[in-house]
Amino acid sequence: MIAGDSPIRVLIVDDSALMRKLLTQMLASEPGIRVIDAVPDPIVARQRIKAANPDVLTLDIEMPKMDGLAFLERVMALRPMPVVMVSSLTRKGADATLAALELGAVDFVAKPLIDLERGLVAMRDELVAKVKAAARANVRQRRVMGGPPSQARIAPRLGYASTEKIVAIGASTGGVEALSELFGALPADCPAILVTQHMPAKFTASFAARLDRHCAMAVSEARDGARVLPGHVYIAPGGVQLELARSGADYVCRVYEGPPVSGHCPSVDVLFGSTARVAGANAIGVILTGMGRDGALGLRAMRDAGASTIGQDERSSVVYGMPAAAKANGAVVTELPLNEIPSAILHLCERQRGMNVRI
Repeated sequence: MIAGDSPIRVLIVDDSALMRKLLTQMLASEPGIRVIDAVPDPIVARQRIKAANPDVLTLDIEMPKMDGLAFLERVMALRPMPVVMVSSLTRKGADATLAALELGAVDFVAKPLIDLERGLVAMRDELVAKVKAAARANVRQRRVMGGPPSQARIAPRLGYASTEKIVAIGASTGGVEALSELFGALPADCPAILVTQHMPAKFTASFAARLDRHCAMAVSEARDGARVLPGHVYIAPGGVQLELARSGADYVCRVYEGPPVSGHCPSVDVLFGSTARVAGANAIGVILTGMGRDGALGLRAMRDAGASTIGQDERSSVVYGMPAAAKANGAVVTELPLNEIPSAILHLCERQRGMNVRI
């Protein structure tokens, strides 16, 4: 993390001369950011990191000599530092980007598939914001998700399956690793969970599939009209909004095209607001690491409706933006480190067992 008013010193690593030029122009035009160099491969990057000690690294995934994932793994093992990945907006790019986030990258930006130069100019604000957030991020060596879920770290079954209790979770920067850690500690019969994680459309399906392989609960992208069932996690698809709704006596997912709310689509405020209206005191709201304020208003609505609310604490957050905003407006009842949130969710479910009522 940088201190004071010092400019954020950025090293760009990309094998494309055009990408290096465009990324340099976009970042160098922002007050408070200084591009110290733009290099074509990890071999040169390693030398520049040693010599210049940058504050933030932007890193392409597909490069000659050493791919971005292999280089990132070495960086995070030997010199953990804030890294923003630059990836392609494809299924292959999504899988590689999610692997990078699991290895410790703070965030990513996706290259446009067509009209590269115009598309990159349009995403300048996103790139600048993520580089600034990365410079303030709590970077640390992190666990890599892999293999089947360990029975040692997954909580035992609750012994009941409530059709009423609903858990709504919102996350952004740092959320990929946070969610994988959280779900890895929950049992297969946990109450239903709906999740909004800020992520593009082509990435959420890959993210849900990766979680499903490594968690005891069944994880999938939310589908419009799908019944919300215990033991299942529903991930908001990128580019659309996800709400909790009712169909007769059942909870269902409502997925629809809508404008950004709080600057995002999907929006945590949209999910939390609908959960407050539909589930009321039968809900648990959890806001995790992320930059910005999305979710603060919605979590406050959940608390006002009688729901239990939890915020991730600053020390365990990669970026303490969204949880801090929710805490500041009185939305958070309990603030906890990430590793204590799964047991808190289970405790709240057990404590309210038998108290659930249909609305």
